[in-house]
Amino acid sequence: MSNGPEILLCCLLWARDGEAAGLTAYEDRVLTLVPRHGGEVIQRAVGDGAEGRPHEVQLYRFPDAAALDAYVTDPDRVALASDRDRVVARTELFPVALR
Repeated sequence: MSNGPEILLCCLLWARDGEAAGLTAYEDRVLTLVPRHGGEVIQRAVGDGAEGRPHEVQLYRFPDAAALDAYVTDPDRVALASDRDRVVARTELFPVALR
């Protein structure tokens, strides 16, 4: 049973200077946890981060807010927080609709 409407999100990620590969490696690890909570990574694109553009763009879906909250607070994800802080300079996360 769902606890509300499906959630579709876009995530933009900027790497700290010299940490583009580290950001990608971190995301490789943490995104494996999404399915554990009923979520799905729809698309993931890696860019060059030049001229202020993000290094990575992700689209994902969760069945509801409870599933998203469970992912965000997953102990395995929380345990990687120091890795994230080391490689990620900025994150923008916002809801989207697919057409």
